[in-house]
Amino acid sequence: ELVASLRSRLQSLWEEREHILQESRECAELGQGLEATVRDLCKPNEFERYMMFIGDLEKVVSLLLCLSSRLARVQNAMSRVDSNTDAEERHSLSERHKLLSRQREDAKDLKENLDRRERVVSGILAKYLTEQQLRDYRHFVQVKTSLLMEQKDLEEQIKFFEEQLETLEQSLP
Repeated sequence: ELVASLRSRLQSLWEEREHILQESRECAELGQGLEATVRDLCKPNEFERYMMFIGDLEKVVSLLLCLSSRLARVQNAMSRVDSNTDAEERHSLSERHKLLSRQREDAKDLKENLDRRERVVSGILAKYLTEQQLRDYRHFVQVKTSLLMEQKDLEEQIKFFEEQLETLEQSLP
């Protein structure tokens, strides 16, 4: 029953992932349309700023999500440390935790910088775009960020359930 339940949950997650991927494709289409509009209306240096911001948006959000995920795994491992855990492993976990914490703080600084750049890009676009186009741009940025977070969360859940299923199947006769 447990194997069937895990398989069913995995199937649901895979279907949800397909739905998110479809939404990502639609978001990318919206982004391509906005890119063409911005290219046509803005000066070349302003267009370049827009493109750099959009490219960095995905990189910084992905970096933050990845570091947060890795940090959570290390924290989970640290919570399982007990008196039987050797000193070298405890030290290794502690060092990884410190490193990932510093990296996540650096990534947060990058995100704050990115937020400032977004305000600059919005100001530039406000000079050229209609109110509807500006709403489309803001919607695009918000949806792109949300989809990245949903995708990462789904991938983590899928990985977790696949590992659970594999471990369970190996333990059965």
